[in-house]
Amino acid sequence: MENKNYETQIFEKISLDKEKYKKVLEVVYQALEDKGYNPTDQIIGYILSGDPTYITSHKNARSIIQEIERDELLGELLKSYLGN
Repeated sequence: MENKNYETQIFEKISLDKEKYKKVLEVVYQALEDKGYNPTDQIIGYILSGDPTYITSHKNARSIIQEIERDELLGELLKSYLGN
């Protein structure tokens, strides 16, 4: 039998989470914009207060954003802003 040197592949959960957060924010942002709200202000209100009524139920946005933890979302936003 031939001895092959296979390198271990690394599974990066972080990159998958980053994509999930991005998709959630895109859906929520668009839903808020569709309804005439300022998406940035509404999302900030939700993150700071935890009150889901800052997010419209249009396009199921309220349920979608509640699928992720606010502190994790905030952490990802900070990492993205700082380029990390």
